[in-house]
Amino acid sequence: MLPPEVRRDRLLALVLEEGFVRVGDASEVFGVSEVTLRSDLTALEAAGALRRVHGGAMAVRGEGRESPVEATAEREAEVKSAIGRRAAALVTSGSSILLDVGSTTLAVARALVERADLSELTVITNGLSIALALEPAIPRFTVVVTGGTLRPLQHSLINPLATQTLAALHADLAILGCNGIDHQGRVTNLNLPEAEVKRAMLSAADTRILVADGSKAAKSHLGMIAELSEFATLVTGGPGVDALRASAAAAGTRLVVADDRLPPAA
Repeated sequence: MLPPEVRRDRLLALVLEEGFVRVGDASEVFGVSEVTLRSDLTALEAAGALRRVHGGAMAVRGEGRESPVEATAEREAEVKSAIGRRAAALVTSGSSILLDVGSTTLAVARALVERADLSELTVITNGLSIALALEPAIPRFTVVVTGGTLRPLQHSLINPLATQTLAALHADLAILGCNGIDHQGRVTNLNLPEAEVKRAMLSAADTRILVADGSKAAKSHLGMIAELSEFATLVTGGPGVDALRASAAAAGTRLVVADDRLPPAA
């Protein structure tokens, strides 16, 4: 039987794909009782990921619904690209980096590849899209994939196994994304299993950088990643920067505002 967090993640993916799923049908798909399946749906509804209806559950529309990384990459694409270049400019040759999944970290990966001056860089990621984006830089870069259980939408690797790999590693730098930074300086994520991997990456790194566009300001989600004060730097841009500026100041975190006119690194 799948661990509950993995089963719920796959259940949510099924609901998002089909639009509506019946309790009886889903219990057969996942090999669990209808009581267990209803408990899963209740937990997902509490997280804002879906809506319970008579006999099953249906997808919700709006900010509580996770989107495929290909779709989120298109939102504020220029801002994310600028954030990616500015974050990549903070990386030095010969260092080791933990890079998690997400559309903004994908922009970081692409910007790292563009930096022809970078060499002997080791990048560890739990994102298949991230790994593929980094592939053109091999052999200048060594790309390490954590392993783990594949989940849809973000093409990410999660537990079982993902955090076990990270526990055996030590990196110079972690560059992470998120779905929200609230007024209290809490950095959160929509997906609980991915938040767990992000926390493991933070624990394995000497220095932590958060990349998040301004739309993440004043938002909070179920998966707690860390306090903003645990990050040395926040690289951001786009509308909402002023709110993040105040949060960074309160947390004692350095704020770097990307400019979408910033030229690519040489």
